Parts: sequence; structure tokens; C-alpha cells
Amino acid sequence: MKVHDMRKLALALAVTGSLALATISAPAMAWVETAEAKAAAADAVTDAHADMVATFGVDTLKAGQYLWDEEAGNDRQGGEARIVISLTNQMAYLYRGDRLAAVTAISSGKPGKDTPTGYFPILEKKPMHRSVKYDNAPMPHMQRLDNYGIALHAGMNPGRPASNGCIRLPAKFAAKLFTITKVGTPVMIGA
Repeated sequence: MKVHDMRKLALALAVTGSLALATISAPAMAWVETAEAKAAAADAVTDAHADMVATFGVDTLKAGQYLWDEEAGNDRQGGEARIVISLTNQMAYLYRGDRLAAVTAISSGKPGKDTPTGYFPILEKKPMHRSVKYDNAPMPHMQRLDNYGIALHAGMNPGRPASNGCIRLPAKFAAKLFTITKVGTPVMIGA
């Protein structure tokens, strides 16, 4: 999904009230799991895969593998960072503006612990976090996406869904990504 498409999605969601502020009695929800957000994320996944083939000349990556265009990935003048996640292909794509900067194999939620789809801005970042839900499990380079424990973080990456809902990234990729993103960076998760 290109930047102008993301802006159109944000405007459409704002107009329909999907991004309206919550009342004081309920916590504010920054993520959007509407049918429109899920469709936009699915479109972003299709575009990202095509961009990966065009940019890096590969169609797939092995478990734990990543590709990083140092020039594009480190170019803060290239535009804001955004992330696209493909649950079907078990891939994550980092953009700087309209330019694909990096791609990696991931491990998302296993059956019954599915990773949600839609639009998720990064809500919180911690260099080292420990899971409250799962026996104090380490979550290095944690970037929280919702209030229920879903996050991007470094972790075991077998190349298939194996997490409890989080998006596990190769450790070196997670460390580099952590330096690029900020609270508010958009993450589109599509099937």
C-alpha cells in the first residue's frame, strides 16, 4: 500500500468515526480491525510482495533470513517508516516513504493464538520487555501493537506460525527495526 493509499484509509476511517476518541469510561483504542482496515492491509501485503520481488529479486526468504537495503533503511529523508506484515507468507516489510527498505521472515500466531489483522500503530517501545502472560518470557526490542499483548519483538523464527499471537522477528532485524520506528509508526497486518 502506497503512502497516499494509507492517507486515504486514515481519512476514510476518521470520517466514518473508526478513529474517534473513546469516552472517559473506556480505554482509547488506537488500532483498527474493521473490514475496511483488514482489506487495506490485505492490499498492502500484495503490493509489498511485488515490491520485494522488484527491489530484492527474490520471491521468498528462509526462516530467520532478512534483507536490508542500508541506503533506503537508514535514509531518514526517504520518508516515514511503515511496516506491512503478511501472515500467509510469514513476511514483514519495512518501508521508508514509498521505498521498500527491508524484508524479513517472521513467525506469527499459531492456530488458536492467531495474530489479528488490520491497522495497528506502534503504541509502546521497550528495548527489553518480559511477558506478563507467558511466564516472564523475554521480548527483546518489543514494539506493542495493542492492549492485549500483541507486539513485534525478537524471538524464535521457525518460518511458520508458532507464537502466542505476537510477530517474532530475527534478532538482528528486530534490533535494526527498533532504531527506525517510533511510537505511532503504522503497522498493517494482512492475511
